[in-house]
Amino acid sequence: MIVAMNHFTITAEDRVRTLDYYCGLLGLVEGPRPDLGFPGAWLYAPGRIADGQALLHIYWDRPLPATRTGVIDHMAFSARDLRAVRARFDAQGVRYDLRRQPGAGTWQLFSHDPNGARVELDFDASEAP
Repeated sequence: MIVAMNHFTITAEDRVRTLDYYCGLLGLVEGPRPDLGFPGAWLYAPGRIADGQALLHIYWDRPLPATRTGVIDHMAFSARDLRAVRARFDAQGVRYDLRRQPGAGTWQLFSHDPNGARVELDFDASEAP
């Protein structure tokens, strides 16, 4: 019945810091969003706006929950170029935890966005850290 993940939605306090993290640091692109009657943004993978499939929806007008992670522990994205990504994180002073997944050997880079959401970037096992 289910064939794919459609998108994640987060509530954000600070538009600029949130877009700096997801667009500036992670490389997503802000794209088209229908007028839903409240402020927000839809973010897409680079070069994929024409597909019409936003990966991340962001609300700006809702209070953050007291427990930031709620029932979802984290969101994960497939990524490329681990060395370049680490260099970006290091250059911007963004803390992260890099681990190698047992078995598959996938490289997993975990960080938190400015709103407290935990984000995982998954890199192919063949990439060198």
